Amino acid sequence: MKKKVVSLLLTATMVASLAACGGGTAAETPAADNSSNNTAAEAPAADNAAASTGDTAAEAPAETGSYQLDTLTVVVNGTLTASVDNGQADFEKQWEEAVGEKLGHPIDLVIQQLDHSGYTDAVGRLFAGGDYPDAMIMSAEMFKQYAPTGLLWDMADAYANADFQSRMILPSINENLKDKDGKLYGFASAYGNGCVTYVKKAWLDALGIDINTIKTYDDYYDMLLRFHNEDPDGNGTNGDTYGVVAAGFMGNEAPYINYLPEFWQDAYPAIVQDENGTWYDGFQSDATKAALLRLQQAYKDGAIDPESLTASTKIAREKWFSNDQKGSAGVFTYWAGTWYQTLTDNFVKNEVDAELVQLPPIAEVGKYINREAPVWVIIDDGDGDNAREQAIFDALIETMMDGDVVQTLWTYGAEDVHWSTKAETFTTNPGTDKEKVYEYEEGVFHLKPSPNDPNSIWKKNYIDPALVVCELTNGFSDASELAVAGNKFFTENCVDAPPAPTSETYTNETGTIYDAQLAVITEVVVNGGDVEAAMQTYVNTVGSIIDQCLSEMNAQ
Repeated sequence: MKKKVVSLLLTATMVASLAACGGGTAAETPAADNSSNNTAAEAPAADNAAASTGDTAAEAPAETGSYQLDTLTVVVNGTLTASVDNGQADFEKQWEEAVGEKLGHPIDLVIQQLDHSGYTDAVGRLFAGGDYPDAMIMSAEMFKQYAPTGLLWDMADAYANADFQSRMILPSINENLKDKDGKLYGFASAYGNGCVTYVKKAWLDALGIDINTIKTYDDYYDMLLRFHNEDPDGNGTNGDTYGVVAAGFMGNEAPYINYLPEFWQDAYPAIVQDENGTWYDGFQSDATKAALLRLQQAYKDGAIDPESLTASTKIAREKWFSNDQKGSAGVFTYWAGTWYQTLTDNFVKNEVDAELVQLPPIAEVGKYINREAPVWVIIDDGDGDNAREQAIFDALIETMMDGDVVQTLWTYGAEDVHWSTKAETFTTNPGTDKEKVYEYEEGVFHLKPSPNDPNSIWKKNYIDPALVVCELTNGFSDASELAVAGNKFFTENCVDAPPAPTSETYTNETGTIYDAQLAVITEVVVNGGDVEAAMQTYVNTVGSIIDQCLSEMNAQ
């Protein structure tokens, strides 16, 4: 991590406000943990010369156009599965060896992995303290907020001339990230993915419910009530379970409603465009008010776990597949594809009936939401010379999509740690009725037990092989039947999320707006308050801010 003085449009005030974004329950693009408490440092607005300290790479003179990058510092969230306790050191070592060979000189990879649930906040605090990495992962909404600030490097030329262009299989994903001037401030290695609703088959069977009969909201809600009022977990007690558990009644990142789609239905509680392209505040809409009343009733009836108001994704997940199903829920809406397998594996590990079914979208929902893709961004040092930033692109993004060794590292992790082609036999859950023996011949690609859990088979590292935008050419693939089925189910039942909004005021005030929205949700859903009165308080609190945001967006 480097301390830099960067010539930016991003003022200290803007950075401080970004650090405040997302206060409350954070939406996950699933998961790790950390944070920072740096104080804001003033970034000189008129300084065009970048200064840095603690950087092992020597800045080349601007006129030479060359730069040798000896250290690459990246900030990531929990989507990098190779965490510190899960083989990250091996991933770093093999990446340094492979990329160093490609570059023709040694390179040190420094990974700072921040808390996933509080990632937006942690990044804001990091930047407020003047600590900028070389590159980092941003959610789609973070990207929309930071892209206009001058903090991010325009990689359009580097992207257009990249070697991986010949292997692109989903070129539209990144083409759609370009702004109206053709500038590209982020790179998506995969498409966005989204959430689907999972239901415990054992609970359905215990109550004699056929998943194929759950077609409407009334069907869905009746199922939730039965999961709460009856005894689906078979412990002999009625009323000690819930219908659904979620990581927040509404997320603080797009697409906002993905953890409780059956309640939100046609509502989209954010600044969004109508069919004519005009931006408006969807949170104030009648559809949102109706959704809040549905949530209010579910909270009152016990159909929804009340801890959902503040639960992180980690808490919600672990409560759902807990070994003790008392206090758990029958329904959980979470990420599609690979997570279908991961959730199932956690049930197996906890010795809970592991069969899950995916609920087709009910009539009022229509389709699940495919979020805008998260991206990798490169920090612009503001010196007017692209040499350093191009070197970062070449070391990180160009190699990430090499179709072979480095792409495999980002996709599956470290060789002989997370995956292997060597002949071997291993056993998971030995000595139990869940025991399973894996045996592979020499030369057969396969995934190994996770470094931090020998009873769980590794699935992927950062890039989901089913969602990747560039072909992996070495033939390595170990997608489970569940992961394949999950991806197929989602792609057949999804629609793209609305574009995320962006404007200077919105960037500065996102946290304030979200806090006001969360206050409405708490008052209406938890306290049983009047929705019109709560919405008027929202307008009184942030109405002028919303009006300014809309004015800026509709003037663009």
